[in-house]
Amino acid sequence: MTTGSKEAYLALEDGTILEGLSFAAPGLKVGEVVFNTSMAGYQEVLTDPSYARQIVTMTYPLIGNYGVSTADLESSHPWVDGFIVKEYCRWPSNWRSELPLGDWLAQHGVIAMEGVDTRSLTKRLRVKGSLRGCLAAGVPADPHELVEKAREWPGMAGLDCVPLVSRKEPCEWTTGLWDVRNSAEIAPPPPKHHVVAYDFGCKQNILRLLVHHGCRVTLVPGNTPPEAVLDLKPDGVFLSNGPGDPEAVTYAISAVKHFVRESEATGLPVFGICLGHQILGWALGGRTFKLKFGHRGGNQPVKDLTTGRVEITSQNHGFAVDPDSLGPEVEVTHINLNDNTVEGLCHRRLPVFGVQYHPEASPGPHDARYLFARFTGLMEARRPDR
Repeated sequence: MTTGSKEAYLALEDGTILEGLSFAAPGLKVGEVVFNTSMAGYQEVLTDPSYARQIVTMTYPLIGNYGVSTADLESSHPWVDGFIVKEYCRWPSNWRSELPLGDWLAQHGVIAMEGVDTRSLTKRLRVKGSLRGCLAAGVPADPHELVEKAREWPGMAGLDCVPLVSRKEPCEWTTGLWDVRNSAEIAPPPPKHHVVAYDFGCKQNILRLLVHHGCRVTLVPGNTPPEAVLDLKPDGVFLSNGPGDPEAVTYAISAVKHFVRESEATGLPVFGICLGHQILGWALGGRTFKLKFGHRGGNQPVKDLTTGRVEITSQNHGFAVDPDSLGPEVEVTHINLNDNTVEGLCHRRLPVFGVQYHPEASPGPHDARYLFARFTGLMEARRPDR
């Protein structure tokens, strides 16, 4: 079991140096330092590919108390470049736990640091915005040199991270939702619709929910040409979440423009989540901008402008669609009640829509799961014979 006996340092580009102890693998990483406000779900956070190239700090003070269960992972391994907590729990208490968090992180080569005043760090990130940082854990390091390494890193703006996280070959996804109490898969209904899902860094619970809603899912790499997707004769196209700057994913923007034209001709439904939503915004003529410190956590209030209903949502993003850049054929459907940023949009005539937040949650509330039924409803309307 990890002991947490070796020194660790987090150096920020503003010159701040924080000291603590390593509790996972030794190493040194540079990335964007961000915070997540979720009170639970740390292993889903760690395995969300959208966190690639980021060093994540949890605002909840005690992390690791329920260990790690492989049934709760959102991908095959953790994607964060570093993990920071106030207090790490070495002795988890949970009947589903398979091993302690620190041991699991060490197995995957992820560096982590405890003993940090995460409240102070979070306040700094809220005031100054997400900062470039260098985390060194369990290895010899000069803290002042780490500051320079942080400053030398170019940052997330303009960075295409999709090639880091996307699968290399197409595959069929058939797994539905998981029954935690009985440790078994919930039998999905027979598939009625064929969805081709772009893997820009897709969370597994998105795919589980598509299967749960009666979809046969073909998962394709993020750089798949649109012609190859249409050759698969999909009933709908899904655009997944993922890391990095959406403006840099030019090949995906071009592909989605192709699907919008296809929707104009044949009524093909298109649904995007998170990075997929931002790429859709670009394809519809809009632009995105980098948020000061982003939205990351399971408690973000979002208002559906079409119904007036408020949803509590799970979120993880550092970029947003600029509403003033959208043309008259695009409608903003959801806004964040904390800062009024765009959380959802749709085409006024076509079955094309996206949301910035994560309706699949995992972790987080399930207020927005209706969006999967909306997507399947659009496919049902297009192909009533199925």
